[in-house]
Amino acid sequence: MPSTVLFAVALSVVALVGAFLVCLGIAALLAPALARSFLSGFATTPTKHYMEMALRLLAGTALLVTASRMPFPLPFRVFGWVLVLTTLVLSVIPWRWHSRFAQRSVPQALRFLPFVAIASIAAGVALLVSALRAGAA
Repeated sequence: MPSTVLFAVALSVVALVGAFLVCLGIAALLAPALARSFLSGFATTPTKHYMEMALRLLAGTALLVTASRMPFPLPFRVFGWVLVLTTLVLSVIPWRWHSRFAQRSVPQALRFLPFVAIASIAAGVALLVSALRAGAA
């Protein structure tokens, strides 16, 4: 079991990720051009690539630390591992490969922006509610 301070910090990170996802989803619905611009900016420079990797690793690690006290630990643990492992892979490949992949895949995903928005809001709410419940336990 992680220490109380580590757990509290990790839970705060999970809540921040949840809030980010809710805000991203709302922006995608209310200001789609802004959301498209934001999402299209990933991996466009080495700095953005490594910042994304750091934030993904932080979020994934926070999910792994908190998963055992979440209402549904398995999905949080799986999602945490997916984030951590894919981040490790992306961290060792040249950022230009990630950039090329993003340039091909992000426009494809943006074709479904309303669905991405709804999924983002749903995931964000699930993270926020779960973090609140885990914090209250």
